Amino acid sequence: MDNLTFMEKEITGSEKKRMDFRAGDTVKVFTKYKEGDKTRVQQFEGVVIGISGGGINTNFTIRKVSYGVGVERIFPLYSPFIEKVDVVQRMKVKRAKLYYLRGLSSKSSRLKRMKDTELLEQEANAGQPVAGDTK
Repeated sequence: MDNLTFMEKEITGSEKKRMDFRAGDTVKVFTKYKEGDKTRVQQFEGVVIGISGGGINTNFTIRKVSYGVGVERIFPLYSPFIEKVDVVQRMKVKRAKLYYLRGLSSKSSRLKRMKDTELLEQEANAGQPVAGDTK
């Protein structure tokens, strides 16, 4: 095992930055900023419109509408500047990439909220293999 693969497994295997959100979820991302001698934490809340990459290179894109203007920001999942990611709401979507939200106005871009029973079923089935999985 070369050094890069070892480092990748060490970083992605940590429990600190486990990805427990998916496309469609509304999340709050807490990022650290250093200004002079002080460091502060700033929040960015929006809808996850896509997750890309794999391993260390995993990125997720957050979209929010601020003062009538759509703002998107791409965060690296394993960045040391991300303090934590909190899930505010879980939404029911049928796609992995929600790029169609870019063209919609704020009222028509609302997503359906996932019911509590669906959340419990999803968490219960998280550890089970998917049909057709050869592992």
